[in-house]
Amino acid sequence: MKNAPNGIGIMDKPPEPSPDEQARQSLTRIKNKIIVMSGKGGVGKSSVSVNLAIALSGKGSTVGLMDVDVHGPDIPRMLGLTGMMAANANRKLDPMRYSDNLSAVSIESLMPNKDDAIIWRGPVKHGAIRQFIGEVEWGDLDYLIIDSPPGTGDEPLTVAQLIKDARAIIVTTPQEVALADVRKSINFCRTVNMEILGLVENMSSYTCPHCGESIDIFGSGGGERTAAMAGLKLLGRIPFDPNIVQCGDTGISYQEQFADTPATRVFEEIAAQIFQATQG
Repeated sequence: MKNAPNGIGIMDKPPEPSPDEQARQSLTRIKNKIIVMSGKGGVGKSSVSVNLAIALSGKGSTVGLMDVDVHGPDIPRMLGLTGMMAANANRKLDPMRYSDNLSAVSIESLMPNKDDAIIWRGPVKHGAIRQFIGEVEWGDLDYLIIDSPPGTGDEPLTVAQLIKDARAIIVTTPQEVALADVRKSINFCRTVNMEILGLVENMSSYTCPHCGESIDIFGSGGGERTAAMAGLKLLGRIPFDPNIVQCGDTGISYQEQFADTPATRVFEEIAAQIFQATQG
């Protein structure tokens, strides 16, 4: 207690918690943390992250979607979110709200000019991701889905260091060049002692809208073989659907616009497996 100038005692203001403590406190209110990874770019990882978050939230779970791809943030555009995040009365940032059950955070929602390049080294990215966790008013969540950039660099390593109980989903396409990089992601998770929930094979086949024939554009069976060799579960094979790309570009929910499609059913099946694996 300090003495005021008039001699009346006033309570000391409690010190602000450290950034690490803020992150720890925030994480205690989040039941399940899942990082979506890919060994290489171009496999549709962000699309999988968005659609899994929508599928989980559509079943009644409270979901946060954290975009830690600071150099190529796509999540706000894919969810149709505009504007910038603002601070609330608690001096924390309110995440962007997609629905009652789904909110999202991305570096793009802090940038006045969305086309500015982010030129950051590892320590700065580490600090930004820590802020995304501790200085955002996530509240109580059933799931925090973390969309990570391709590869095994700063961002997934920071997640592994800050979120000790994070689990991984690894996205691939059937082609061998993607699977070779997926094996590196698997080894990364095992090196940092991160549990892998399973693999998702994206763009696994394409059904011709005219003749109905199924065409394996990127090969077939690669995800299943890789999962079997690594002793992992193949959570699902998402067929290639151009409408997924179009919906992502325009910020429209694919699952709402195309509810009765093979891809939507697979997203729902993967979400159900995630729900089952994270209970108890």
